[in-house]
Amino acid sequence: MIKILFVCHGNICRSPMAEFVMKDFAAEAGLSDRFFIDSAATSAEELGNPIYTPAKRVLDEHGISYDNRKARRISKSDYDRFDLIIAMEQYNVRNMLRIFGGDPDRKIHLLLDYTDRPGDVSDPWYTRDFQAAWNDIEEGCRALLQTLQAQDSSLR
Repeated sequence: MIKILFVCHGNICRSPMAEFVMKDFAAEAGLSDRFFIDSAATSAEELGNPIYTPAKRVLDEHGISYDNRKARRISKSDYDRFDLIIAMEQYNVRNMLRIFGGDPDRKIHLLLDYTDRPGDVSDPWYTRDFQAAWNDIEEGCRALLQTLQAQDSSLR
């Protein structure tokens, strides 16, 4: 089983969107039982809050189901629990390196680094452009799944 943790600042917009998009892609590929997928925040600002309503709206528009999860913060133990820790932006990476005390196993990656246009996922909290965030997340999750399938023939 491949364990993936998606991470953003507050765990109410981008990382839960990525969590549920990736779960949907895994289900479409008949691979749900091969993955454990979760999300978390690097900050404590939104702890216990649900997915932000505009993020839910975008998931609904694209037919992506989600549950009533509450924001949580990453912990040092998450580093050992997950195989891949996927950040939405470089700022998240810096915070995770501080929280985890480094990345000796090279588990931390940016989501868009799996695409042809590496960089940060658009932050809808500031831009209010949830469609741009969706586009980045959808492209990144699709590319991540393709990368994992290319690396592991049992995922094809």
